[in-house]
Amino acid sequence: MSDQPFWASDEYTGGRPIRVEGGIRIHAAKGAVARTWWSARFLSVLERLGVGGRLSRGKTYARSGQIVSLDVDAGAAVALVQGTRPQPYRVRIGLRVWDKPQWRRVEEALAADAWYAAALLSGTVPPEIEELLDGLGLSLFPAAGGDLAQDCSCPDATVPCKHLAAVFYVLAERCDTDPFTLLTLRGRDRTTLLERLREERDRAAGAGAPSGPAALADLLDGFWTAPAGGAAPPSPPETEPDAVLDQVPEPALRAGPDTLTDLLRPVYRALAHPDR
Repeated sequence: MSDQPFWASDEYTGGRPIRVEGGIRIHAAKGAVARTWWSARFLSVLERLGVGGRLSRGKTYARSGQIVSLDVDAGAAVALVQGTRPQPYRVRIGLRVWDKPQWRRVEEALAADAWYAAALLSGTVPPEIEELLDGLGLSLFPAAGGDLAQDCSCPDATVPCKHLAAVFYVLAERCDTDPFTLLTLRGRDRTTLLERLREERDRAAGAGAPSGPAALADLLDGFWTAPAGGAAPPSPPETEPDAVLDQVPEPALRAGPDTLTDLLRPVYRALAHPDR
């Protein structure tokens, strides 16, 4: 007879998961998880890759806070998810990192228009970035099955298991609140990317700057003049009126089954659109 506890057996699948105190949970208590186009695109891409049909298995885990920790770095999101066994499962979701030449092309393209960096810093991903990356032969989202890796230490042979699915939901909501998440997975975190863009703009400005004593005067003469035949400047990125609620920790106060954040969302939207 084996000395291992019953819950350590690979055949053990019953019972409720062990509750996690202060675990990571998604804010969406019901309905759709994604609130932005890029987060929704991330989940829809997973569906096309054959992952989405099983995502619902992890929605309860994601909503009840079974994720103990989540770290997002270049190439992978690594999480600990508490299941029915005392030891949390280790979950890894991998996304192929762009190599140096690819990132150089991306940085040059983004640095050519400061609007992209401004949009990302404001908490949004402009839809135009998909077209820009497509022109470089790249995709922000997983482009094929080989672009995405999934691994969990649980005994469930189904991929994704509910632990992986739960992390996908938490990752999608993190993309909602931090648009640099997907770029981090592709190989550039927020600080590094912004520094590279600044260096690229400085390099481009230095290469094209006029020289000599009259340089500043020459620039001032036409500083406020729009270039002839130039395209209209892009409109500022639009953000949802309740996006600020996703930037702060969830208050502990609740009103029945609803969180305080869920109750405040319609108030913020009504204040932004009083005529509706």
